[in-house]
Amino acid sequence: MQNLIIYENSKIYIEKENSEIPWLKIFTKEPYKELGDMPKELRLQLWDVYDIVEDEMKKYYKPTKINMASFANMLPRVHIHVMARFKEDSYFPNPMWGERKRDAKLTLPDENEFFKRVLVALQKVN
Repeated sequence: MQNLIIYENSKIYIEKENSEIPWLKIFTKEPYKELGDMPKELRLQLWDVYDIVEDEMKKYYKPTKINMASFANMLPRVHIHVMARFKEDSYFPNPMWGERKRDAKLTLPDENEFFKRVLVALQKVN
């Protein structure tokens, strides 16, 4: 199942990860292997996008914690995971790749409204 792309410009795109929690992944279109391989301007743009996604995620979902990750071992290209975590989610406090702690049934607000908010916030800076 292909993940939904919720935002795209000439250098970056944002994909929704299929998960019980709000989880977005920010990719560069050019497949750089490491952050240090990227031009500085693009790194700054990537972090600006990350800041916006994190801020909108915190305001909209009011999670217990925001997790961010950038392992890129399985997919060896720059991308950043941004995850809204809740004490009640299936894995908390473990990482989403860790051991499941419980079967969760989270009741979260409409994700499409969240996507709209992210797009509006991104348009203000682009």
